[in-house]
Amino acid sequence: MNLPSLKNKVAIVTGSSRGIGKAIAIQLAKSGASVIVTARTESPTDNVPGSIQETCLEIERSGGIAIPVVCNVRDEHSIINLVTQTLNTCGKIDILVNNAGIGNYQSFTNTSLKQWDLMLDINLRAPIILMQNVLPVMIKQQSGSIINVSSHAATNIFSSTLSSDTSDEVKIIGQSYGASKAAIERLSWGLAAEVGEYNISINVLKPLKPVLTEGFVAQRPDGDYSSWSTPDAMAQATTILAAQEKAQGRRTDPAGEGGQSPHFKGAGARRTQHRRSQGLPQRP
Repeated sequence: MNLPSLKNKVAIVTGSSRGIGKAIAIQLAKSGASVIVTARTESPTDNVPGSIQETCLEIERSGGIAIPVVCNVRDEHSIINLVTQTLNTCGKIDILVNNAGIGNYQSFTNTSLKQWDLMLDINLRAPIILMQNVLPVMIKQQSGSIINVSSHAATNIFSSTLSSDTSDEVKIIGQSYGASKAAIERLSWGLAAEVGEYNISINVLKPLKPVLTEGFVAQRPDGDYSSWSTPDAMAQATTILAAQEKAQGRRTDPAGEGGQSPHFKGAGARRTQHRRSQGLPQRP
């Protein structure tokens, strides 16, 4: 696939020590961007491999530019420091990928208020704080691209693979996770209409099937992942969206059948749903 050039662009990718975020950071760097690689873990943990240092090393070995910055997205001051360090080092911010996220697939009655707080802090509050601090920079630049990573859980309550157990039965997706992702989609859509006049695009990258990451493998090492999507596919889609100019004109709402990619177009808005030919079992 021929991907667009991001030469001379500066990108922040949250949650880029492993999984989808790591793949996105690597691909953006391959396309020419200088990438701020950020996560709360500077070193690998015993349970899940990966660190921002390892991601940066992989990028640099391929001739790319990467800068590691530790950031706890639950801490507003840590987020502000991330943006400040990026501006001090690179002088601008062209691309923000809000990828850092956490899942919870327990039932509503088994989800504590503390778990709700954690889910909303990471999946919704953190992107809000990041956009509050990055958008003024992009408005001043009169350009920018923000990509918020969502999930099919935002609009689908059933899944056979996102449940926390190892059965093959179709399960109801955790309400806290689905609600947090639905909220980020609505926020992105409305915010894109607000800032489109400044030549800023805001997109939602939405996989319609689970993406194979180290976290899932660690949870279910014997699982069958043959039908799952890959972080590389997400990274390619992100690169295309990162290079997008402000969308013009009407809102389109295709049916999304036959492996198509439904999206919304508005004042700088597009919601892209990444789908492969074999999707998750769904119920009406």
